[in-house]
Parts: sequence; C-alpha cells; structure tokens
Amino acid sequence: MVSVGLVSAGEMGSAVGERLRRGGCRVLTTVGGRSARTRDRAERSGLERVETLADLLSEADVVLSIVPPAEALVVALELATAARQVRARPLVADLNAVSPATVGELARALGNIGLVDGSISGPPPRRSGTTRIYLSGPRAGEVAALPFDGVDLRLVGAELGSASAVKMCTASVYKGRVALLAQALRTADAHGVVEHVLDDLAESGLADRDRAGALLARATAKAWRYVAEMEQIATTQSPWACPRRSSRRSLRSTATLQIARSRMPRPAMSPTTSPSRTSSAGSVRRCSCATAAGATRAGAAGRRSRG
Repeated sequence: MVSVGLVSAGEMGSAVGERLRRGGCRVLTTVGGRSARTRDRAERSGLERVETLADLLSEADVVLSIVPPAEALVVALELATAARQVRARPLVADLNAVSPATVGELARALGNIGLVDGSISGPPPRRSGTTRIYLSGPRAGEVAALPFDGVDLRLVGAELGSASAVKMCTASVYKGRVALLAQALRTADAHGVVEHVLDDLAESGLADRDRAGALLARATAKAWRYVAEMEQIATTQSPWACPRRSSRRSLRSTATLQIARSRMPRPAMSPTTSPSRTSSAGSVRRCSCATAAGATRAGAAGRRSRG
C-alpha cells in the first residue's frame, strides 16, 4: 500500500486525501499546531494524524502540498529541512496555485527531493467528477498512478511549470469573471438596476441570476486567498501582456474610424427601404460613435492621470 503524506488537511486537502484513501492509499496528515477544526476535518476524512513533518516524512512515499499560494515556498523549505532530519527522499507534488517561476523556486528549495508540478481545477472533490488535477514534470506519471478515486487526472507534459501554467491561465478567467461580476453588480445596485443587469447577463449566459448571490458570497469568504493567487497570475501573464502604448494607439485608431464613418453622408431613402431598419441602423451608428467617443475620452483621461 502506498503511503501519501498530506500538507495540509484544509478544505481542499482533506477532500483530496479522502479520495486517495477511498482509492486504497494510506493517507497521513500533520495536525501539530493546527486548529481543532482542521483536526476534526482530518478525522472525518479518515486521514491518519501525525504531529510533525518529520513524523510524516518517516512514513510517506509521496507528499502532496495543498496550501494557500503564499505558503507554498515556506512548506517546500520546511519539507526539505525535515527530510534531511529523517534522511527521507519522498516524491513531492506541489498542487498549489503558483506561477511556473515559483515552481522553479520550489524545485531549488527541495534540492535533491523529486518534484512534480500540479494544479487543481474545480471545487474540493466531495463528489466524483467535479475536480481535475493537472500534472507535469519528469515524474508526473508516478503521481498520476495514485488512485485518486473520482478525480480527473491530466498529464500536461514532462516540463516542470506546465501544469501550473494551465492554472494561471484558467484561474485568471474564472476569478476575473467573479471580480467583474461583483463590481458590475455593486455599480448596478447604486443605480437601482440590478434586476435588469442580471436579466441581461443571464440571457447571454454570462451569469446565473439564481446563483449569483451564492457565488459572490463564496468568493467573499475566500477573497484573502485570491490575493496571492492573483499576484502569481500577474507574474505569469505579465511578459505576454499587450503593450499599453500599442493598445491605446489601436483604440484611438478604432475611435477615429468610427467617428469618420458617422460623418459620412447618408444615402437617400428609397421607397422600398424599411424606415424601421434605417432607424435601427442609425441607432447602432449613434451607439458606436458614443462608445468610440467615450473610449477616446477615457484614454485621454488615463494619459492625463499618468502624466
């Protein structure tokens, strides 16, 4: 039986540990210095509880690190220290929301301890089929071979950092949409138009009006975790960000083209032309001009504020 060490038994970690236990693994987790809630969660998930990392590493063949992003490097350093103390060399799988660059730091911190890069997409896997784990690195197959009961495992490649790159891209969309929705609904509430905004977003498939409140409530409860994760996302994506000057130039060109088109003479209406269609086209044209002009003013204001 493979013994898997888990750091730590939080909401996600305990659920992943329980899936491994159901699959046939022996799963241990550290509870020294942890809250009564964490100890209770580990017990309910059927995980063996040990007090220290040294105790954990004395027993574990594989160690999964599932902690808030800001703690990932600290945990790697602590694992390296404890491993030297007990002369253990387990395979460590870091499943945290960190950038590929941070994965390189983790590898250096662990030294001669094997590292697998991983990332988790989806909620804690209390139910089968809800959660996916991406894995990469030369030894990723060893972690993929573990019996994660009901969890979808995806091998990304042999390069450390690839699995984390997936997370840094998908999470920016998932969490970015939640942030945009929260800000939009705050503004809508201030103007007394929340119902209209929710109806419009629901019809376009961009929001579920029946679940929007619960979605924002969950995000609020976990917002403190998102800060470090969004910083990791920024580190990952910033080298490929659109240059600001190029973006502004493109925006100004588009605005100028829209304004020029709006000033072109309109063709005379023929007897067969539908007045309603012409009126609609005029509305679209006016909206385009207003949008373009607004974008131009916003760009000018931005330049003044930065200047």
